[in-house]
Amino acid sequence: MTSEQRRREIQRTLAQQDGKPISASALAQMFQVSRQIIVGDIALLRASNVDILATPRGYLLQQTRPAQEVYTIACQHTLEQLGQELYIIVDNGGGLLDVVVDHPLYGQLSGPLHIFSRYDADLFLRNLRKYEASPLSILTGGIHLHRVSCPDEQTFQRVRQQLSEHGILMAQEPMGEATKASP
Repeated sequence: MTSEQRRREIQRTLAQQDGKPISASALAQMFQVSRQIIVGDIALLRASNVDILATPRGYLLQQTRPAQEVYTIACQHTLEQLGQELYIIVDNGGGLLDVVVDHPLYGQLSGPLHIFSRYDADLFLRNLRKYEASPLSILTGGIHLHRVSCPDEQTFQRVRQQLSEHGILMAQEPMGEATKASP
């Protein structure tokens, strides 16, 4: 198999994942090459305008979730409250698309999350511990933004209400006004 054929097969494999990420290691095993070869292949596919997203759980083709509205929320919490924040959002029907912080030197820094269930949240938290990593919000005293996907306005308001009750949602616009984000 040539490298061009492998890249076509990687793209086809990602398309068949139905929005589920697949790791570089799994792709490397599948195509019997090193993980670094896969990382290079992904970079070349991206350079040829294939919209591949890198998430904490692996690569996936960028897709919009059907019938979902996207909203932006501002949060602030301690490291100990991180799991609580994630659970509140997914338990109330929302999904975390990403996290954004406003760094004084680099400006906006963001990281894809794609957390849509407790399983996803648990995996994220396990990896945080496993890699002894820090969330982006540690750079800004816990202040950060999330783009949150919700099937409807009521779901979003429920998420906001719960975050507010737990002291995680930053005081912002009145609870009745949603801030819709562009997808």
